Amino acid sequence: MNPLRSSLYRRLLVGFCLANLVVLFVGGSLAQRFIEYTTAVEIDWSALARDASHAYDTGGGRGLAEWSREQHREGIEATLFEDCRPLTPFRAGPIMLRDLPSWLAAGHDVLVQPRPGLYLAVQPVQGADGRTRQLVALSRTHTRLHQHTRQTILLAVQALLSLLLIGVIGWWIARSVARPVAALREATRRMAAGELSTRVHWKNGRGRDELAQLAGDFDAMAERIEALVAHDRGVLQDLSHELRSPLARLQLLLDFARRSEDPAEAAGYFARAEQEIQQLDRMTGEMLALSRLEGGLPGDQREPVDLAALARDGAARAQLEAAARGIALRLDAPSPVPVSCHALLLERALDNLLSNAIKFSPPGGEIVLGAHTAAGQARLSVRDHGPGVPPGELAALFRPFFRGSNAPRAEGSGLGLAIVKRVAHAHGGGVHAENAAGGGLEVSLLLPLAPAGD
Repeated sequence: MNPLRSSLYRRLLVGFCLANLVVLFVGGSLAQRFIEYTTAVEIDWSALARDASHAYDTGGGRGLAEWSREQHREGIEATLFEDCRPLTPFRAGPIMLRDLPSWLAAGHDVLVQPRPGLYLAVQPVQGADGRTRQLVALSRTHTRLHQHTRQTILLAVQALLSLLLIGVIGWWIARSVARPVAALREATRRMAAGELSTRVHWKNGRGRDELAQLAGDFDAMAERIEALVAHDRGVLQDLSHELRSPLARLQLLLDFARRSEDPAEAAGYFARAEQEIQQLDRMTGEMLALSRLEGGLPGDQREPVDLAALARDGAARAQLEAAARGIALRLDAPSPVPVSCHALLLERALDNLLSNAIKFSPPGGEIVLGAHTAAGQARLSVRDHGPGVPPGELAALFRPFFRGSNAPRAEGSGLGLAIVKRVAHAHGGGVHAENAAGGGLEVSLLLPLAPAGD
């Protein structure tokens, strides 16, 4: 998997980028505000004017220029004006230069704020030669702080704010990652302790990242494991219950045969015992097939199959058993019905449907086996003319070991239709049973049609 396409990676990347942007803009702004509002050393404009005048008196223009460069390094743009002309170069915006003559003509101290965060001071001062000059100073702060000290404070405050902001954002990111991991760990621990109903149920409101997908996969896995374990337990319980009756009859028949003094009578008991053994063998085989279908073992080995041809082959296999009971088999498969399926499983399901229909059909009756395409699905149907099923029992007809009120009419284990249902589900289809008009039961196996390419 490409990590650059990972939503978790994108979330972490966005978080760290957000932290850097917050530190860059918010941290710098807060640090500047901190300096401006917590440094209590105000600029003494009168003293600054006297220093400028002394520099000019002692060094002339060159001395004043050197003094101006020193003030510039500390964040103040300052010089002396004489007759409204600067004695050294002075940089200011056009609006301030336009209003500066009126402030110089005022003849007294002036401190204005042309725009937020910028101060301009005009301070008259008398030089050693007796002439009056005016200091014009421009500063971004109203406080006097050495430039090196200012930078040190700025870096220190910004570093502290950066650590604080990165810590908060990092905690938020770590918490968003650690919570689903902790939930998965707790669910895994409970699952290992035997609580098969454990689920993570993690819902991520910011989208389904890899951790949310992992939690969903864990829940699906846990649900599957719980279903398989519950099914295996149910099968073992049902099998143990269903095996008691034939085993008890088998034990009783063998006991009668052992006590019988007539060989012919004993042979009859042995013949019935052999029938019970065959019944046990069939029941065990059907239970194994049902367990495999519940476990989802088959179904992956799909191949193109014509359902109409499959129905013809099934009818041919069942013809002998139906003829022995005087039952007619009629095939209704006018055209090919392509499906993609596990052929052996589908044959077993069809054989179970036909066997069930033959068992409950009266002598001289008819069974109709159909293969059609209906509503975008393949439909394999078996309809008999037997007694049907009471409406209240239709819903339970495909439950393992369910035999209903018509069970005394025919032998069976109650697993045949349950296997049909599992085969249908293994192929993404379904099964439906209903009492047909005119009597009898019709069971329909519905399967997806094969893709056009197949």
